[in-house]
Amino acid sequence: MSCKEQQEEELEVLHSIYEGDEAFKEVSPTTFQYKYGEEGSYKTFNVEIVWDDNYPEESPTINLDTFYNKHILNGVKEKILSGLQEQVPDLLECAMTFTLFEWVKENYEDLVADQPDSPCNTQSEDRSESNGNVMEQSKKKERKEQFTKNQKRRMYEKLNSQGDLPRGHDWMDIIRHLSQTGGSFKD
Repeated sequence: MSCKEQQEEELEVLHSIYEGDEAFKEVSPTTFQYKYGEEGSYKTFNVEIVWDDNYPEESPTINLDTFYNKHILNGVKEKILSGLQEQVPDLLECAMTFTLFEWVKENYEDLVADQPDSPCNTQSEDRSESNGNVMEQSKKKERKEQFTKNQKRRMYEKLNSQGDLPRGHDWMDIIRHLSQTGGSFKD
């Protein structure tokens, strides 16, 4: 059986297995993604498997560098990728996409054990991993609100001669307030 025939057969099997499974996505006839973890969790990630022309006689391309995985630490990605690469030699010349997806599902807890639960921890650990040393989190400077010339002019026009806002500038218009809230006047 040729590689093309094996791919067509595996594609039919994948469609029948993952029919209705929202975690599975067929990007193209040779590219498949599966999402692991709970929606909204920082331990959620996608595994993408791309078949080459000689698949399954040659190993597929396994990709974890999708935009969806930007929050996953590099160490965790390497752990997942190396685990999947270890499975491939035993599965050569066989349909392996389903088996690889299931291996990740079975080992999910071990694979994401080093992944933090919150985004701020992820960013600081990512920085420390990329630099090789622990960096202190720098406090972000508060940005002052930027006004346009027109907004500045209006503010200046509201000030009195001493540069203060006039008395009652923030008082509520009682008549307008009562008309909006439904208050009624009694004689």
